[in-house]
Amino acid sequence: MNQKIPQRIARLDELANNLWWSWHEQPRWLFSSLDYQLWRLSDHNPVRLLSEVSPDILQAAAIDRAFLALYDSVMSEFDAEMSPSKPTWFTATYPDMAHSPIAYFSMEYAMHNSLPIYAGGLGVLAGDVCKEASDLGLPMVAVGFMYPQGYFHQHVSIDGWQEEIYRQLDFDQAPINRVLSPRDGTTIARIQLGDDTVAIEVWQVQVGRVSIYLLDTNLEQNSPQYRELSARLYIADRDLRLQQEIVLGIGGVRVLRALGINPLVWHANEGHISFMMLERIRELVAAGATFAEAEAKVRAATAFTTHTPVPAGHDIFPVQLIEKYLSRYWPSLGIDRQTFLRLGQKDDSMAQEFNMTALSLKLSGYRSAVSQLHGKVARKMWRGLWPQLSEDQLPIAHVTNGIHVCTWVAREMYHLFERYLGEDWIQKHDDSRLWEHVLDIPDEELWAVHQDVKRKLLSVIRERARERWVEDNIPPRQLLTMGVLLNPEALTIAFARRFTEYKRPALIFRDIDRLKRIVTNQWHPVQILFAGKSHPADFLSKRLMQQVYALASDPEFQGRIAFIEDYDVHVAHYLTQGVDVWLNTPRRGQEACGTSGMKAALNGALHLSVRDGWWYEGYNGTNGWAIGDDFAASTTEEEDVADAEALYRLLEGKIVPLYYSRDRRGLPHGWTRMVKESIRSIVPVFCARRMLKEYTERMYIPAARLAVEAQRVKT
Repeated sequence: MNQKIPQRIARLDELANNLWWSWHEQPRWLFSSLDYQLWRLSDHNPVRLLSEVSPDILQAAAIDRAFLALYDSVMSEFDAEMSPSKPTWFTATYPDMAHSPIAYFSMEYAMHNSLPIYAGGLGVLAGDVCKEASDLGLPMVAVGFMYPQGYFHQHVSIDGWQEEIYRQLDFDQAPINRVLSPRDGTTIARIQLGDDTVAIEVWQVQVGRVSIYLLDTNLEQNSPQYRELSARLYIADRDLRLQQEIVLGIGGVRVLRALGINPLVWHANEGHISFMMLERIRELVAAGATFAEAEAKVRAATAFTTHTPVPAGHDIFPVQLIEKYLSRYWPSLGIDRQTFLRLGQKDDSMAQEFNMTALSLKLSGYRSAVSQLHGKVARKMWRGLWPQLSEDQLPIAHVTNGIHVCTWVAREMYHLFERYLGEDWIQKHDDSRLWEHVLDIPDEELWAVHQDVKRKLLSVIRERARERWVEDNIPPRQLLTMGVLLNPEALTIAFARRFTEYKRPALIFRDIDRLKRIVTNQWHPVQILFAGKSHPADFLSKRLMQQVYALASDPEFQGRIAFIEDYDVHVAHYLTQGVDVWLNTPRRGQEACGTSGMKAALNGALHLSVRDGWWYEGYNGTNGWAIGDDFAASTTEEEDVADAEALYRLLEGKIVPLYYSRDRRGLPHGWTRMVKESIRSIVPVFCARRMLKEYTERMYIPAARLAVEAQRVKT
């Protein structure tokens, strides 16, 4: 409890520690009205704001009628939303399952930049799942890791080399709280790692109605090597990575048991979580079941989502490492070494490696890829697990990812939708019929709102460049590459995603002279924003980033190509809300889904992408552009040549002319017509609400009812 907050407004502390405020406008107004400059300096973190704001400001707020009226309104809405008796979609649709917990395990969660324990798309999806679960009233509880150093912050040197900066999280200035054990204070659970015992403490993050429990091994009773185990996300060292996954999977189950939480359904978000399934088998074997009986019961209650369409993206460990840390564990499952190792094989070859995704697929009864096309790729990739079935019969379905609309919509767009879709549009935003009213929005209003948001983006970019110049005394030449010359009137394209070869960030530079002509056209200028991080241990990707940065620094581009440092969810909000075109150029079959383009479409940007991932099913011919044809190139060079040519032709022949085709008032009616079709066709289909309802109807409820029936028969 923050002691300096006056009693009249004491619940500000409670509100700040529930991330519900992060996707509701009024509570953000409430916090920002205390001290707007401090709110900006805190990166919109109310916990930090309340710790640093002057006591005099808090005392004044406690007697300010306008502030108190807003405070009372916000707390009333908060209490109504958090009330167990509030009617929700889930309780109305499945009243018999209202008290059947669903456990969701993920290696990372991106809820807000005040809690930087995420690396990219997997974490963003997990955060959106938790927020939407709260909105829909799903009885979900989530489990992950507390990374006090999180993922790295990025600086780029003048020669384009990525520099990783790790900052220790100040737990007192983040929306987290330690969970105390009634037995010995901090330790909630223990697990065995080889010959050693590792103690686990737990931090709780409240995301609306959903609790996320984050595991931490930084306890004095642990040896130094294990205290650092949970320090950083995605450790490259395979030994440490396996230790992390054992702690999260096995330890995560034990933590929930220690807290008295006994889920009916368990959802593993990617193969990092596989050991969660083994631990539940161990529990049943300890209670008297055979391994086969326990395996069948666990499988019936487990959902698994795979996100990775390329072999290199799956966690595979040498058998020697598995033996080192789990040789004492498999006897408790009632099986021998060979049977245990076979669980991690993707076929019958008995290779000297253990595949975590294969383990998850074998031990889950409900399996899904994250887009329609990814489902086809996944069935082809994992056909060795079911050699007796044809590829189209393999039991891997798909649930296409979606975004949490309330998190990602710009405030200005939110209110525009309020005026033309109705004040309750957010409550029914997965209804396609609602979005027909987007066509009623006058072109001039839609254009004006988007231009306002675009100016905000460019202002943020310039301010970030200025801060970097002041703090680090970077040379003026580097400032040009950071976007100080960007023009709000120019067509603005963004390429913002993890930097890696298969995403082909350099594709648009394939013909430098042609690109320069496009970008520097005096009457129809184009500017391109790049943003993204390379994995610290992926030096090939870091060199690729260096190459793109060097090209962007070419003065002949006239400052119209910029690289935005330290891409995170805070920057992503501004980029997805403010650009005109969202560019995506993955190699075909290597983008599982991708959700950033969905966020951009929600805010009026048009998608320009290869038909991979979600765009394979989202593109309808009039809501954006598809780069190239759906073909299987014989070589990567052939694919690059064809796609670069298609990209240039689209820019020169369609995109740039459409953007600059204006009436006498300067309105691009053709462009806004396409924007409306994009919003109308994409938002209701590619939202987290549709996604989570689909998971519920196709996986959670069937699994929960099987479990309830099994309990009934047993009793």
